[in-house]
Parts: sequence; structure tokens; C-alpha cells
Amino acid sequence: MKILITGGAGFIGSHTADALLRLGHDIRVLDILQEPVHRGGQWPGYLDPTIEKIRGDVRDEETLLSALRGVDAVYHLAAFQDYLPEFSKFFSTNVTSTALIYELIVREKLPIRKVIVASSQAALGEGLYLDAKGKRVLPGLRRDEDLKRGIWEIQPGPAEQGPLRYQATDETIANPQNCYGMSKISQERAALNLGKMYDIPSVAMRYSIVQGPRQSLYNAYSGACRIFSLSFHAGREPVIYEDGQQVRDFVNYLDVVDANLKVLEDDRANYQMFNVGGGKPITVAEFAQTVGEVFGHTGFSARASGKYRFGDTRHILSDISKLKGLGWAPKRDTHESVSAYRDWMESAAPAQEILEQSDKMMKALGVVRAVGT
Repeated sequence: MKILITGGAGFIGSHTADALLRLGHDIRVLDILQEPVHRGGQWPGYLDPTIEKIRGDVRDEETLLSALRGVDAVYHLAAFQDYLPEFSKFFSTNVTSTALIYELIVREKLPIRKVIVASSQAALGEGLYLDAKGKRVLPGLRRDEDLKRGIWEIQPGPAEQGPLRYQATDETIANPQNCYGMSKISQERAALNLGKMYDIPSVAMRYSIVQGPRQSLYNAYSGACRIFSLSFHAGREPVIYEDGQQVRDFVNYLDVVDANLKVLEDDRANYQMFNVGGGKPITVAEFAQTVGEVFGHTGFSARASGKYRFGDTRHILSDISKLKGLGWAPKRDTHESVSAYRDWMESAAPAQEILEQSDKMMKALGVVRAVGT
């Protein structure tokens, strides 16, 4: 097949392209090559030279139509994700571009056989909790007043009995709290509903926290693996927000690629949404210790910094049983993810000031805050 990957010069897109090439598919990539993910706006050297490359914006009709012509399937992985308060950009990039793909397929009668869109675990928000009586609870954002006092756990509401206990959360839950998550819910629904309406097999993939090489060193959104790895690489102790006991759901990049291939090939996936996670709850402190071990700091013990990021999820774990029902399962652990990231990062020779730049940006935006202030 001829396959288009939007955002194909990026982290998940480029690895998916590699796997599809190995299977004998022809690959076309559409990417805007925008800072901070792509430094200098250049095509990355890791892209296979046989890939057809188009530089442009997925929101531009002429560019997108050119990219869609002649392809059999589309992975729509291009996205805007950051801490920046550019609220409209989340929707124009993530949602409008998706609607435009279907608009062009229908209007131009393009014979595209499947569209796969990248959603996010952010669509779940805090996910599902149960109170002491077993009542289902979908929490909103934690109050900044509580966080300033070092109260990290989700607090029960007036009609709930504490303590609240987080649950592995399936695809029926949608409770996003930030613009990125809200845009991803809208993107999912646009793809699945338009796909059904016009008989275009479509799949939405809710990726949890994907870890591995080619994950941007410069995008502050890219998370714990980047932050902790850069810290240990620079000989510094990483900053641990809150108390380090917040639960996260990490998944290896190759497991995500396997999932992407599975839903392309398996018609049972059509018109479905799938969580793509690691299947194992891991605290931030545990993850930091794993990164320390990979970098040779075996005696490292995570310590809370007295800081927090307003808007962060406390606990999140995706229920991946639905995707497992298609025969997929995560095979790699966090140690493998971090080791692969370390090897790639060290070959990229990151500048020492990257973390300082990100810290300054998030402080200026009011994202990082301190207990007691």
C-alpha cells in the first residue's frame, strides 16, 4: 500500500514509517517541521531516504489534498501538544485538520481504505475513581489551594465518601481537563463519526505516555523520560514534582508501533477507539529510579522538590483489554524504553541549557508552582 503519515518526521510517526517500510509499503510523509520539535526546521537524518517527503501544514487544504492523492491509508499523527496557552491552536491543528481529511476524501472521492488518528490518554483526564462505597467518580482538576498545601490526592466531593481510589480506565470514559485533551476527544469523534457516515474505515488510538528514541529533547511537553534523562546526563538530580507517588502509564515506542500496525491490518478495529498503554501502574519516583539505574546512578533515591505543575493528573492508568482482544499486548518494559532513549540522546549531544530553558518557560507561564506560596 501507499501510506501517508502526517507528522511522520516526528517521534511515533517516524518509527511507524520504519516498520511499514520493512513490511514493503510505500511511505509518504507530511510534516510542518516546526520548532521546538524540529530544530532549525530541517528534515531529521533518521528518515529513510526512500520516504517521499512533503513539507507543509495539515490545515492547508492544497497541501493536504496533494498529500492525500494516490494513497491507500492515512496515519494522522500530526498534533499540537504543549503547555503554551494557545487554546485555539489545539483545536485548529488537531480537530480542523482531521475534519479536513474527511472533507477532502468525500469531496474528491479519494479511494482511501483506512484512516488511523492519534488520540491521547489526556482524553481520560483523571480517569475513573471509586469512592469508599464503590461509587464511580470522574474528578475534575485538583484545586490549587490544596496543591499549595501539599494535598496531592483527589479529594472527595460532598456526595462522595473518601478516600478515592483510581481505577484502570477504559475507552468509555472521556473526562479531559485541558485543551489538548479536549481537542483529542473532538478529534476522535470527528474521525469515528465521519468515518461511519461515509464508509471510511477509521480507528482512534489513545496513546498513554510513549517513551523511546527520537522523542524531542526540546519540547517541554515530552515528559518524564526527557527531563530525568537530561538531568542525569548533566550530572544533576532530577526534579520530582509533588511527592513522586503519582501513578503514570508508560508504554514503549515499539509496542505503540505494533499497535499501529495491528489496527491497519485487522478489520475488527474499524470504527473503534483503543487505549494503547503499558498495562502497569508505575509511580514517578519508581520511574525516576529506573532512569537513574540506566544512567549508572544505582544509589539514587527520588526526593520531592516541593514543587508541582498545576493541571497535572494525579493518577492515570489505561485499561488496555480492548486492544488485547485483537491479539496485541505490550512486550517491553520501562528499562528498555529508557535505555533506548539514553543511547539516542547521547548520540544527539544535547546542549546543557535545555532544561533551564524549559524551566524558565513553564515558570513564566505559571505552570510550575511551589508548595506554600
